[in-house]
Amino acid sequence: DSNNITRHAEGIAGDRYNLKYQDIIVEVDETYWNIVALTARQRLAQSYLNLVETLDSDIEQMIAEGFATKADGLSVKVKVNEANVAIIQVANGIEILKMRLCQLCGLPLDSAPVLADENSESLPVVTETMAGGSWESRPELSALEKAVLISDEKVRVVRAEFLPSVALTGGYFASYPSVFNSFEKKFKGTWNIGVAVNIPLLTWGDRGYKVKAAKADAALSRLNLEETREKIELQVSQSRQKVREARERYAASVSSQTEADENLRYATLGLKEGLIPVSNVIEAQTAWLSAKTNLITADIDLRLAYVYLNKSLGTITE
Repeated sequence: DSNNITRHAEGIAGDRYNLKYQDIIVEVDETYWNIVALTARQRLAQSYLNLVETLDSDIEQMIAEGFATKADGLSVKVKVNEANVAIIQVANGIEILKMRLCQLCGLPLDSAPVLADENSESLPVVTETMAGGSWESRPELSALEKAVLISDEKVRVVRAEFLPSVALTGGYFASYPSVFNSFEKKFKGTWNIGVAVNIPLLTWGDRGYKVKAAKADAALSRLNLEETREKIELQVSQSRQKVREARERYAASVSSQTEADENLRYATLGLKEGLIPVSNVIEAQTAWLSAKTNLITADIDLRLAYVYLNKSLGTITE
């Protein structure tokens, strides 16, 4: 029984290691995709800066020709300043996240690794399907199941303490000089064999108390296992729902980006033709920036939703 307890305890240690290992993988994935998102936003911020700088140049000419006011010029310059600030903020965020990634991977904090996807103009479309299968492989459940087995073994150990025990004893006694023949100067001895029996007769209720306590611990372990199983089942259901929601948000973001691109194109042409005021162009550029940002966020959220689903199923891999 003690050997079984030790074996199960070793198994629990292994399950805890696997759980910690999976947690680290999730943290690395989160940090990785957040860096990719920020680098995409960095390129987007630069594109937006180019847009507003071009608009600023056009507005200066329009002011000189009397087709725009100084207020229009100031509004555009504000957007230029905001774009410059955004680029600085994103760069700082990337630096911090890369240090975090180095810490998780055991690299020097100043390594500044270049990620495989950080310079991609467009990430591959997510084609992963909804993961199926059982979540019974979660290391938490495996550890709790072994804890139940340990508690059952402890009940048997406690019961065994109060069962009759039989011990076989033996020994050999030798002396020099020998005492068997008038202290003859020789080594001689005798063998002795015996049986010792221990029968607990009066335990003052200690037996019943210990057995009940061990059974209570076993029942608590089973209750904890069932409660955790229900929580994990709920977590898996929520993770699946979040994947579906992330898919819908991504599809909507793609549609919004297409509309924002078209709206910006019409606004830019309208300004050149003198049919649309500067304020409408600024609004179109702001909407374009928002749509692009939402698309980046939706794309990364969808990828991370699959990561969290695999984690809840216990199938997370490197």
